Amino acid sequence: MAAPKIILYTNHLCPWAHRAHIALKELGLEYEEVIIDLTKPREPWYLEVNPRGLVPSISYNGTIITESAIVSQFLADAHPSHLLSASNTGAGALQRARIAFFVDAFFTKVIPHLFASLRAASDADRETATEALIAGVETEIEPLLAPAQDGGATGPFFGGSEKLTLAEVLTGSFLLRLLLLHKPEYGLLSAKLPELLEQRTPRFKRWADTTVQQESVNFIWDAENVGRKTKERLAAAAK
Repeated sequence: MAAPKIILYTNHLCPWAHRAHIALKELGLEYEEVIIDLTKPREPWYLEVNPRGLVPSISYNGTIITESAIVSQFLADAHPSHLLSASNTGAGALQRARIAFFVDAFFTKVIPHLFASLRAASDADRETATEALIAGVETEIEPLLAPAQDGGATGPFFGGSEKLTLAEVLTGSFLLRLLLLHKPEYGLLSAKLPELLEQRTPRFKRWADTTVQQESVNFIWDAENVGRKTKERLAAAAK
């Protein structure tokens, strides 16, 4: 089978676009990269690619696919691998359902509190948001990382996998930010966050730490630049 011609329209500061980078790297797919400046109105040529003007978008053998979760799912389906089992088996369908539930829980029960902390107007508001974030992880996510869920498998990734799954593809870029923005030079999450995660959600903390260490997750990651630009953007929005 000939290798597909892939063009990735992206921006390295965008956590949603970052998902596509993780999927492509993990699958070992070659691609051409086109950087979209998100600080300016989109140029007409890009609105023809994606009328919403968002990133990521990919051109896959000339077919345009948009929205980060859809792009990542498509790549995992088009190139079967360790990321996702085939859906035409009971085990594969179950894995897909569990990953979908896990990712939904992460983005509906945890990430809103991350955003609330980033927008917090005071230290007290930030501490409240951080506590809500920890509680969300503790209640919704920690139980889903228990090894017993998938026959006692003990690999470090979702479901006890020895390699990354689509769950990490879709959450990894947000884990990077979660584990960065508490640092004093940014101060956008409570400085107590790592300690609280270690104490109250040790499975989540181990999973997150292991995930962000993977090359496919961090190869485009510029922590200092992301932290600084995030802080500047939020400060400008607050004026």
